[in-house]
Amino acid sequence: MKLAVITDSSAVLQDTAKNEHLFVLRIPVTIGNTTYIEGKDLSVEEFYKKMAAEAELPKTSQPSLSELEEILGRLQGAGYTHVIGLFLSSGISGFYQNIQYLKDEFEGMTIVFPDSKITSAPLGMMVENIFRRYEAGASFDEIVEKLQQEIVGTTAFIMVDDLDHLVKGGRLSNGAALLGNLLSIKPILYFTEEGKIEVYEKVRTEKKAVKRLLEILQEQTSNGAYQIAVIHANAPQKAEEFKQLLQENGINWSLPIVSFGSVIGTHLGEGAIAFGISPIID
Repeated sequence: MKLAVITDSSAVLQDTAKNEHLFVLRIPVTIGNTTYIEGKDLSVEEFYKKMAAEAELPKTSQPSLSELEEILGRLQGAGYTHVIGLFLSSGISGFYQNIQYLKDEFEGMTIVFPDSKITSAPLGMMVENIFRRYEAGASFDEIVEKLQQEIVGTTAFIMVDDLDHLVKGGRLSNGAALLGNLLSIKPILYFTEEGKIEVYEKVRTEKKAVKRLLEILQEQTSNGAYQIAVIHANAPQKAEEFKQLLQENGINWSLPIVSFGSVIGTHLGEGAIAFGISPIID
């Protein structure tokens, strides 16, 4: 078996970022009248700075279908026998539905496109675990089966700081935002089982919302071992303080701190902090 993995630039990749069998589709983002490719000519920090300077929200596009097709053609020519394409959740992008026909277009390759139902750090964790199992000699069926188990147990919870930004994105009415600001409401969003982003709770004051995030993390991880990441929307100090809170409360697993990129950052605005979890499957 010769296995390749294709993902998109919404995934936060660490150890596997330079793996020769990994291929990453870039997601364009348009801010004002200019289109950028995040990770190529737009850093995460630059994205948030440029977004803050514009009255309208940035517009993110789907990854390129033609680029995916071109990569699959190259993999076929290079003798790859198996491909896993793992992209951002179908609940926040139509890309998953649009690519399914490609699975049967390349003779000699077994191609699967599972719905990750997530993005950001947990998506990157899944990609890394695919390669870890591949390098350990697991069969393709075993790799895919354990990936599906991971997907079922993976989620993220997000405390949103900027209610006005949720109004721009159509997730909150002006009246609700005005009342929320007056009452210092901090919504906690989450990825549902269907991979959509919805409101989980509304908590008064940021201090209480951060404490509630800790409680939710403890609840969500009480039944086993998980990979955990702290994620933020251009709020590194908040993220560091949240990590310290987790450690003080006995969550001493590896806790990398990473940033939300343009896809999720567009919906959340600056100041959000979150955790992403994915179960450790033996």
